[in-house]
Amino acid sequence: MTTVRIAAERLADTTLPTAHGTFRLTAYRDSDGHEHVALSLGLADGAGDGPGAAPAAPLVRLHSECLTGDALGSRRCDCGEQLHQALAAVAAAGRGAVLYLRGHEGRGIGLVEKMRAYALQDGGLDTVDANLALGHPADARTYAAAAAILDDLGVGAVRLLSSNPAKEAALRELGIEVVARERLTVAARPENVRYLTTKRERMGHDGPPVDDWEALLSGVVPAAGDLADRYGALVAHAGPLVLAQLGQSLDGFIASRTGDARFVTGEEDREHLHRLRALVDAVVVGGATAARDDCRLTVRDVPGPHPTRVVLDPGGRLPRETALLTDGVAPTIWVVGPQVTCGEDEPGAGLAPHVELVRWPGSWAMDPAAVLDLLADRGLERVLVEGGGRLVSAFVAAGVVDRLFLTTAPVLVGDGVPGLRVEGRDSMAEALRPTARRWLAGEDVVTELVLRP
Repeated sequence: MTTVRIAAERLADTTLPTAHGTFRLTAYRDSDGHEHVALSLGLADGAGDGPGAAPAAPLVRLHSECLTGDALGSRRCDCGEQLHQALAAVAAAGRGAVLYLRGHEGRGIGLVEKMRAYALQDGGLDTVDANLALGHPADARTYAAAAAILDDLGVGAVRLLSSNPAKEAALRELGIEVVARERLTVAARPENVRYLTTKRERMGHDGPPVDDWEALLSGVVPAAGDLADRYGALVAHAGPLVLAQLGQSLDGFIASRTGDARFVTGEEDREHLHRLRALVDAVVVGGATAARDDCRLTVRDVPGPHPTRVVLDPGGRLPRETALLTDGVAPTIWVVGPQVTCGEDEPGAGLAPHVELVRWPGSWAMDPAAVLDLLADRGLERVLVEGGGRLVSAFVAAGVVDRLFLTTAPVLVGDGVPGLRVEGRDSMAEALRPTARRWLAGEDVVTELVLRP
C-alpha cells in the first residue's frame, strides 16, 4: 500500500434513500480517473474535525468496491454484509460516512484478475497466494483518494470502522487522525471461512469477537448461552424494531410519590437495560422524565455504542443544564411543540452541536406512530421506548411496540408514579395475554412480552 497524496474533485451532490436511512451522496473523481462516492450523515461542509477532536470524530468506513459481494451477494467474501453493517452503523451513530472506493476490486487487481484468482483458489490456493501467483501484490489498494475525500468533507479525525489495521496505518500516513478503530466482523459461512481465516492469519485482520456479547454487537448470534437466548432474536430481526422497557415495583410504581426513582430495580436489570440501548439506534423518553431524572441514556454498564437520544418535550421545558443537552456524548434529538419558538432565551438558541431541535409538525399530540416515522426519516429504525410510564403506556396502546420488557422488583411502594397502564377490560377473557417469557435479574424478574409477532 502506498500513501502518495492525490486529488479528488467533487462532481455531484444528492440524497440517497436506503434501507438504513437517507444519506447524502457525494460523487468524486480522483486524479487517477477513478470515480468514488461518499454516503454521509451529519457532516457539514467546512465544519471540520481537526486533529485532537476525539469526541467529535465521526464514524467512517473505507469500503473497497466488490461487485461480486456488494451487488451479486457472493458468499466467497464478507464484503456485501460489511457494507450493509457499515451503513447501519453510520445511520445509528447519526454522524459519519461510508466511502465507496472504486478501483479496489480484488484488493486492487481488477474484476477479471479477481475471477482468475478465484479459479486458482478453486484449485487449492488461498486468497493471498492466488494474487501472488498471478503476479500481483497480496494487496494493491491505495487510500490516497479516501484521504482527499475526507479532506473535502472537512474531516480530519475519524473513528475508523474496520477490522484491517493496514487501513488505519495508511490513513495516519496520509495525515488523517484515527482516534479509534472499531472492529467490523460478520458471521463466517462455509463458503468463506477459509478466506476469512487467511485475512486474519496472513494479512493481520482482527479475529472474530471474543465473547458472546461482542458477537451480538457485531450482528452474530451465538449458538447457545443466556445472552443469545435473551437478545439473539433482537439481533437477528431484520427491519424496523420497536422495544419498550420499564422497571417497576410489584404494586406497579416506577417511582415514589416524591418522584424518587433511584433505584426501583437492581444492578442486573440496569445492565439488561444498557444491553437493550446498545442494540438499538435510538432511545426515547418523555421530557418530564428527562428533566426529573437528569438521565444520560448512554451505554455504560456493558460495551456497546451509545444510541441517539430522543426527548419528546411538547412544552420545551427540559432545562438547558441537563446532561442530555450538554454532555456531547451522543447525538440528541429534542422534539418540542409548535408553540415553542426560537427567541434568544428560548429552546433552539445556542444549543450544543450534538443537539438537533425538531418542532412537532402540527398542534396535535405527539402520536407514537408519527414519532417513529420522524425517527425512520433519520435512519433510526430500531427504537427503545424507555420512559416514563405514561409514554411507554401510550406506545403500547398505539400498537406500535414489538416487544415489551417489564421488570418487577420485590418492593412495595404503596403510592407513587404509576408504571405500565393499559386500557381497562370488562372481563378477564378480554385481557391482553401476549406470549411471554421470564428470567431472573438478581432479585428482580424480567418479563418479555411479545406484543407483535
